[in-house]
Amino acid sequence: MKNMGNIDRVLRMIAVLAIAGAYAVGLLAGPLAIILGIIAVAFFITSLIGTCPIYLPFGLSTLGRAKP
Repeated sequence: MKNMGNIDRVLRMIAVLAIAGAYAVGLLAGPLAIILGIIAVAFFITSLIGTCPIYLPFGLSTLGRAKP
């Protein structure tokens, strides 16, 4: 079940690009790079599939309401 709206997905992809860019230019290294890399991978995957597993137990959704 999808629970992520387009704005949420785009913001996550921007975060992925920012993390990748910071790593590419050498601003990230060591444990911080690993942690942010894992977060970036999670953001990338959830953006592609449109579902955030962390939203599910709380019943959250950024999809917005369907118009009648």
